[in-house]
Amino acid sequence: MNDWTRMLNAIGGGDLPRAEALLPCVYEELRQLATRRMAREAPGHTLQPTALVHEAWLRLFGSSPRNWGSRAHFFAAAAEAMRRILVEHARRKHSQKRGGGLEPIELQEDTLVLSAPADELLAVHDALDQLAREDPAAAELVKLRYFVGLTMEEAATVLGVAKRTAEGLWTFARSWLRRAIRELNQSS
Repeated sequence: MNDWTRMLNAIGGGDLPRAEALLPCVYEELRQLATRRMAREAPGHTLQPTALVHEAWLRLFGSSPRNWGSRAHFFAAAAEAMRRILVEHARRKHSQKRGGGLEPIELQEDTLVLSAPADELLAVHDALDQLAREDPAAAELVKLRYFVGLTMEEAATVLGVAKRTAEGLWTFARSWLRRAIRELNQSS
């Protein structure tokens, strides 16, 4: 078990002296990810990077102690927490607008989830649940890339796979999601 994992487990287990050593590193890395995701967002957006990180942090470490098996496990959980926060935000935003009219979307390499329309975010979320049942690794990669904003190299490292393997998963996932979203739109 590496130092990162020991410190993450210390946070979850309430070992404050060891937890304090990792707290700034983990928090800073999450904040940088959130900031990167919102870099091109219009000023005045209702969800700011700091708020996203704080909410994710509370969900990861708030109510009950957790033990993290590895850095990859932590970032997978962080990706899921951020995904849920963004989806909840999009649902609130979408519920304020009337109508649906979901359109098929293309997941681009530089897609910024927070600049995506709420309809798009919800469509990706719904289709991603289906993808997770078929190919959990591809779904995890999408969460890390689309919802957290990791680069291909970073996501491959977190998943513990070669970059080439991650690129193949990404190609498959984009294609699968495109088809699933199109089917969801046609059935609506």
